Amino acid sequence: MKFIVSSTYLLKQLQVLGGVINNSNTLPILDNFLFELNNTELTISASDLETTMSAKLDVESDNSGSVAVPARLLLDTLKTFPEQPLTFVVEDNNTVEISSNHGKYALAYADGNEFPKAVSLENASSTVLNGDILATAINKTIFAAGNDDLRPVMSGVFFQFSTEGLTFVATDAHKLVKYAREDVSANEVTEFIMPKKPLNLLKGILAASDENVTIEYNDSNAKFTFENVELICRLIDGKYPNYEAVIPKENPNKLTISRTQFLNSVRRVSIFSNKTTHQIRLKIAGAELNISAEDIDYSNKAEERLTCDYQGDDMQIGFNSRFLTEMLNNLTSDDVQLEMSLPNRAGILTPVDGLDEGEQVTMLVMPVMLNN
Repeated sequence: MKFIVSSTYLLKQLQVLGGVINNSNTLPILDNFLFELNNTELTISASDLETTMSAKLDVESDNSGSVAVPARLLLDTLKTFPEQPLTFVVEDNNTVEISSNHGKYALAYADGNEFPKAVSLENASSTVLNGDILATAINKTIFAAGNDDLRPVMSGVFFQFSTEGLTFVATDAHKLVKYAREDVSANEVTEFIMPKKPLNLLKGILAASDENVTIEYNDSNAKFTFENVELICRLIDGKYPNYEAVIPKENPNKLTISRTQFLNSVRRVSIFSNKTTHQIRLKIAGAELNISAEDIDYSNKAEERLTCDYQGDDMQIGFNSRFLTEMLNNLTSDDVQLEMSLPNRAGILTPVDGLDEGEQVTMLVMPVMLNN
């Protein structure tokens, strides 16, 4: 088995696939890339058993065969090469020999047949989506997903597809983000929970991409196909909590304010907040928003006054500043609106501007109890 490929082209593909490989694998074979050659088409795969990703590359060759090559060693070697053609030859002594313009390098390989096979999706439904829309949806939601191993359903992003539109939701019970698109739709109603790791991989590859992504899914797995890449992952098993029930419908108190001004103020004031609760207090009266924090143990306190546009009753409400900062950071609008009903009910944060047609972002942040 022998093929010739450009060094930078190969490295670029391998760096994408390398994100799948865990630092410590239970099966030693998972520390390898699987190379499958079929004449001029080379398919390279990486897997951690839950997620398998593969890319197809064009190479010069007229052989076929498969070998598993050590991932870390190959990546470290390729990073040091300037652009040049590399020749890979699989020798009889169980090594792959790479020849560059100036040298030869031999890596021990494993049998390609030992590499776990990716699952094939039976009775799958499919939806086609623009890559940039999918990357935006992941970006806007993934930060709000939980990390609690005891509640695995909340550690992923909930995909809800219907003929009316697509909705993506993530929550960790303290904050919730719902990202909806009405300008794209699926041809049938379906829902599934995607784990974080494959989503982070997709987000990195698809950012600002105009490629269409085909998403196929059944009850246990999902497959994303675009350009020359295919990613198959196991879905999180379980039923997603009824998130609509926690979004308060009646919110008479509406605060509109410049996002950067609000964000900077919250950031500054939160430095003086209690290091365990991160609690900040918003006091709104008329057109004035007063943001304050106090750490009683150390006698640290801070307060800032901002002008805002406010309709509603005067109120005081407490939030965890870390959640608020995270959400404001994730929005890109100039102005944001915070809707509230009572100091013990969740606040709803939405961007006022900067959204595409048919795009909706709703962020929900749970309040913390104020001890007056």
